[in-house]
Amino acid sequence: MRPKITFFDTKPYDKDIYQPLAEKMGFDVRFVFYHLTEDNILLAQDADVVVIFVNDIINEKVINKLHNYGVKLIALRCAGFNNVDIRAAKDKIKVVRVPAYSPNAIAEHTVALMLSLNRKIHRAYFRTRDANFSLNGLMGYNLSGKTAGVIGTGKIGKALIKILKGFEMEVLAYDPYPDDKLAKKLGYTYTDLDTIFQQSDVISLNCPLTRETKWLIDKDAIDMMKEGVMIINTGRGKLIKTLDLIEGLKSGKVSAAGLDVYEEESEFFFEDLSDQVLEDDVLARLLTFNNVIVTSHQAFFTKEAFMNIADTTLNNIKDFFDGKTLKNEVKLD
Repeated sequence: MRPKITFFDTKPYDKDIYQPLAEKMGFDVRFVFYHLTEDNILLAQDADVVVIFVNDIINEKVINKLHNYGVKLIALRCAGFNNVDIRAAKDKIKVVRVPAYSPNAIAEHTVALMLSLNRKIHRAYFRTRDANFSLNGLMGYNLSGKTAGVIGTGKIGKALIKILKGFEMEVLAYDPYPDDKLAKKLGYTYTDLDTIFQQSDVISLNCPLTRETKWLIDKDAIDMMKEGVMIINTGRGKLIKTLDLIEGLKSGKVSAAGLDVYEEESEFFFEDLSDQVLEDDVLARLLTFNNVIVTSHQAFFTKEAFMNIADTTLNNIKDFFDGKTLKNEVKLD
């Protein structure tokens, strides 16, 4: 009997990629446009597997209902799993994820934000559309010789460091599990967070969201930073306390911010809301700054990364039904 898989929070590009691959592997697939919530969980009633994305909230009530429906596996088509109550899922439903798909995709997007903000590319683009070729207000600075602080040196952080070293930047890094061998090879230095805050010209967040990292960047952290620091976040929205970032931008302490993620993004990102009034006052305020670039959680969105995600997601499911060890299972520590 073909395993039944229901994909939630899908877009046309999801169906285009996953459907032919899933059917080739012998899966019966269905695609749902909506996020998986307590209100529409009935859509998962006949599924053996539910496949979810970053903005589906799988709390204890959802897990219990999925378990009662006979759902055997929750497959995340992403790396982060902070939206799933892993404790509630224990002994009820297995949870798997995609731990790495294309570190270079996210690292390159991080640098794209950095370069665009520094050289004011986004502002120059709109000026020249209006035949305004003035350079006033567009001056940037050389990255060579500046100090970058990289918080989180997993695969993405390491890919980013390689690029930054190519710009001849000094790199300070923080990670609870430092890779001293690579640091020596590439020429970067592990240090503590306070030192990164105090000495970095640019700070990039490339760490997961945990109890320890929630609101890692807040007023106290910003107060320690250099005047005119640039902050880039391609990790998770709640790594930054957005209201404190806004105050830093207003005061000039933060010269620029590149945000691919946002604290309350689940109601907005990946959706076309261009014909509606933006109801989130904090996000609306962020979008008024000409030294802020917000992208809609698109750092991962390359052809190579998307194919890697699809391949790993479906192979995670196949391994489950083949009775193999789930190398990408998410478990309680």
